[in-house]
Amino acid sequence: MIYASVAQAKQARPVWPRSDTAGLGFRAATEADLPFLSRLYASTRLEELAVTSWSEAQKAEFLGMQFQAQHAHYRKHYPEADWLVVERDSEDIGRLYVERWPSQHRIIDIAFLPHHRRKGYGTALLCDLIDEAWLAGKSASIHVEKHNPARRLYVALGFAVVEDKGVYDLMACAPGGGAAGL
Repeated sequence: MIYASVAQAKQARPVWPRSDTAGLGFRAATEADLPFLSRLYASTRLEELAVTSWSEAQKAEFLGMQFQAQHAHYRKHYPEADWLVVERDSEDIGRLYVERWPSQHRIIDIAFLPHHRRKGYGTALLCDLIDEAWLAGKSASIHVEKHNPARRLYVALGFAVVEDKGVYDLMACAPGGGAAGL
């Protein structure tokens, strides 16, 4: 798989003032990050798997397969995306995948480890991404599971459902339509 170099990622990334103030750093994901990214993915699915009768080994195997499938899907359908690991205090704490299209900036995935959630990092980063899109005259968009607790944040920031995709909704935040100025 092809990953951008760290230098390319830093050069391409616009200034994200809220993220900088929150102490967030970004670097291009590499093959060496796959174990971390897999653990991060698994952390986003723990709650739903807690109700199963599966053993820990079965859960781990399932989550590993699901991560590989998601990773392959993202790479195939978003070939020009920025694949970034989010850092804070030299610790890997999350991921941000975003692809900039002529019509919109698609946030493919944003996730943080459990102990880094609900600290304002997602809000800061999303506001920066919205501003970046708006400055380019574009909307920001993301697919959100219908029962994802972060959905409240997206709505508060001005995202609205533009298409029902079954389990997911495609949500978008058009220029001038949200609270990115927070």
